[in-house]
Amino acid sequence: MVTLFKLLSAWPLWLLHGAGVALGWLVFLLSPTYRQRFVKNAQQAGLNWRQWLGAVGEAGKLVAELPRLWLGRPVPVQWDGADLVDAALAQGRGVVFLTPHLGSFEIAARAYAQRFGQAGKPVTVLYRPPRQPWLRALVAESRQRPGLLTAPTSLSGVKQLIKALKQGEAVALLPDQVPPQGMGVMAPFFGREAYTMTLSARLVQQTGACVLLTWGERLRWGRGYRVHVHPLGPELPTALPDAVSAVNHAMEMLVLQCPRQYLWGYARYKTPRTLA
Repeated sequence: MVTLFKLLSAWPLWLLHGAGVALGWLVFLLSPTYRQRFVKNAQQAGLNWRQWLGAVGEAGKLVAELPRLWLGRPVPVQWDGADLVDAALAQGRGVVFLTPHLGSFEIAARAYAQRFGQAGKPVTVLYRPPRQPWLRALVAESRQRPGLLTAPTSLSGVKQLIKALKQGEAVALLPDQVPPQGMGVMAPFFGREAYTMTLSARLVQQTGACVLLTWGERLRWGRGYRVHVHPLGPELPTALPDAVSAVNHAMEMLVLQCPRQYLWGYARYKTPRTLA
């Protein structure tokens, strides 16, 4: 499998994305469970089929582009809001980037690392290591980039994030990812209660970090990506449940900017797993 990844990493982005569209539709048509969850989640957000149909192929692109992003040559990246990142880093309070499962969330951290991280302000990304040994090794190798650090979803990983913020660095989270039992609260997401991580709000409350919303738009015909950065707006409420709800609302606003690139097939409303 590693050999296949290395071979695919040499493919042009447009070809990988074309294969990804086919993959996305194949999974959508062959898996009733995935298809039903995909459609139900999109309808929960108030979308009609014209608004979510393109997301079927985009989900496949998310998988197909990984060999190139992990192991291949750099891809073209444009920025929308880089000045907001400069201003936030200049404050020296640390920056929490919040990114939903929208577009290429892999490219957002890599683009930051290349533009800002190598200048002395690395970004630490929270991630759950894959269970498959071969994939775990591949992910670890691919994410060892200048300006890009990783932290596991554990107590030691959380301490690593807090330390980075106190040093004026950046951290990146996917706050619409379902956390393990005991690490979240129920909060509305597109009008339905969803188990939501409290970590993003806690990091801001404990460190006084600045919050920026970001996502990586996948451009058509393999032309690369555009990283969008937006201010959070009003500061997060002091009460934790209200702060978590505010984060969910911010993620909703990002998703609705480009619903065709959201990962609607993700089991956002699932029962959280228990820690081993």
